[in-house]
Amino acid sequence: MAARAADTMTGALNERVRSLQVTDTRTGLPIEIPVVLLGAPDGVSVEFDVLHDDRDYLRYTIVHCDASWRPTAISEPEYVDGFNEAVVEDYAYSEATSVPYTHYRLDFPAPGLEPKISGNYLLRVYPENEPDDVWAQVRLMVSEQVAGVSADLSSRTDVDYNEAHQQLSLTVDVERAGVADPFNDLIVAVQQNGRYDSEVAVRHPLRASRTSAVYEHLPELVFDAGNEYRRFETVNVNYPGMGVENISWAEPYYHFTLAVDEPRAEAQYAYDSTQSGRFMVRSQGAADSRVQADYAVVHFGLAMDEMPGAMVFIDGDLTSRRFDAEALMHYNPDTGLYERAMLLKQGSYNYQYLVVPPGARRGTTAPVEGDFYPTRNEYTVKVYHRAPGARYDRLIAVAMIR
Repeated sequence: MAARAADTMTGALNERVRSLQVTDTRTGLPIEIPVVLLGAPDGVSVEFDVLHDDRDYLRYTIVHCDASWRPTAISEPEYVDGFNEAVVEDYAYSEATSVPYTHYRLDFPAPGLEPKISGNYLLRVYPENEPDDVWAQVRLMVSEQVAGVSADLSSRTDVDYNEAHQQLSLTVDVERAGVADPFNDLIVAVQQNGRYDSEVAVRHPLRASRTSAVYEHLPELVFDAGNEYRRFETVNVNYPGMGVENISWAEPYYHFTLAVDEPRAEAQYAYDSTQSGRFMVRSQGAADSRVQADYAVVHFGLAMDEMPGAMVFIDGDLTSRRFDAEALMHYNPDTGLYERAMLLKQGSYNYQYLVVPPGARRGTTAPVEGDFYPTRNEYTVKVYHRAPGARYDRLIAVAMIR
């Protein structure tokens, strides 16, 4: 399944590419925010598998984008120090797995491919000599971190009081950022739990001074509270882990059938410590899970009456946060369940169910998960500066609010 180079869809774009993650270069752990500091030596890594028992010769490039993730008209020499193409040289074959694959890792920035300016970047991976056949695309950010962000997160919102919403109030300090007009020249983008469907962009603060901008009592900064993410573990092929009902083998895959999920909208809220939709590759007893964890078919089931016209999706990093066929649940009238089977690498996973009403582009937690004001959510705040006449959006600050 090829992808045009002009596409801005992110995640795995080839059916053989799996387990795509942005990780910490030093620890190998999933990273909270895919951001690097402009000019700093430390960066992030992009890791993924290709379901193939031999090496594919892959390369990658970066594309500079505006605050809305649309490619800018800036030429490559203006935003890349070096040659804007690098070889994916770090690879390893799977070991003693029923599903053969090759694991790849690349670092960003890399020697000879370093960003000159801040902003949003798409990193594209493609086969050698076929740059238009994009196999994977990742959103990365390069920040100057010259602005300060302070925030208050409250369940006492302009919509309701300790019920179903959370509201952010933000103050952006731009004294060191070279912003002449904080009221008109800033764009503040906020997303909840890594979900791009939930991202909002605020073009003007409530008020501003010469050195700061205050964003409060703005309807864009009121979010559905949602619920804690659900969890399951497939770390052992012999014993059911958390959330797993049973394990079976049917050539060529292990099959993990999860315990049937129930809607939680009418249930009482229960706190749980989760990773806000991320996953961790892990196989019990493996010396290196990156190449020793196996792939298995995971069967999801949601016991809920059919919702005519609405679509139910599995949300989390396991589906690249996309509303596509891979994440779409299908209602089975024979079982009375919404069902989906998905090929996933062994590990610990977070997920939730989002409902997309007819004609909507944003998922909602209310019908299945419910909205509970104490829910522990993560809010990523990105501050862009676009001065009059400027040709790109500087990224001057990124912050995580909990």
